[in-house]
Amino acid sequence: MLSASNVLRRGRVSETGRVYLITAVTWNRSPLFRDHRCARAVARIAHDPRTWRDSRCLAWVVMPDHWHGLVELGDESLDRVVGRFKAAVTRAMNRTSSRSYPVWQRTFHDRALRREDDLKAAARYLVANPLRAGLATSVGDYPYWNAVWL
Repeated sequence: MLSASNVLRRGRVSETGRVYLITAVTWNRSPLFRDHRCARAVARIAHDPRTWRDSRCLAWVVMPDHWHGLVELGDESLDRVVGRFKAAVTRAMNRTSSRSYPVWQRTFHDRALRREDDLKAAARYLVANPLRAGLATSVGDYPYWNAVWL
């Protein structure tokens, strides 16, 4: 019997130059990023080009219990790129909190965008998540997001 994590990975393809919409969820959907210190740590890591190496994070948003990113893949596999991001966040969280459980669920969700997809529309949808969740009344009121088109 396949576990949920194996089912999520089955069929995952890493294609250089392809843009992926990524969702990484916290362990048991714990709202870790409601703590502003933790949310700022995630934001710094997501914004830092060193996190992504030859990939590029085009847009991202930190929600209380998950992170969304629009990532253009470089030469590394998607698993490796997302794994590096999640590991960097975990190290930062271990320095700022005293939790006794993991930061992230083991897997992540990804969707490869088609070449003809409008990347700016995908980014607008992604950064509007806090509005749909009732966390802010305008995108400008929510501090934990960014997009390269600004």
